[in-house]
Amino acid sequence: QVQLVESGGGLVQAGGSLRLSCGASGQVFSITVLGWYRQAPGTQRELVATISITRPGRSNYADSVKGRFTISTDIVKNTVYLQMNSLTPEDTAVYYCYAQDRWGDYWGQGTQVTVSS
Repeated sequence: QVQLVESGGGLVQAGGSLRLSCGASGQVFSITVLGWYRQAPGTQRELVATISITRPGRSNYADSVKGRFTISTDIVKNTVYLQMNSLTPEDTAVYYCYAQDRWGDYWGQGTQVTVSS
C-alpha cells in the first residue's frame, strides 16, 4: 500500500504560480509512476502530468499544460512536485496526486487550486 498526501493548493490570480507537493509513504519502493490529475466541477478527472520512476527523465503532460507546468520528483524525500506557472481560470480544479505500482493505483485526497480572473 502507498499513501499520498498533497499540499500547496490555494487561491491565485491569473498569471500567477503555485507549486503542489505530494509526499508518499508506505511501500514507496514499489512505485513505478507518479503523477498529478485534476477534476473541475462537472467534469471527469483528467491527467495533468506523470513521471516515470523506473525511467528517469521520462514525463508526460496534457496538451493544455505543456510549457506551463513542470513535474519533478525528490526520490530521497519520496515527494513529487507540480510547478504551475502562467495559471488561468481554466486551471481551477481539485488536483490529485497519483501513484502506480504493480499492484494498483493510489490517490491522494486532493488539494483545491482556484485561479481568479
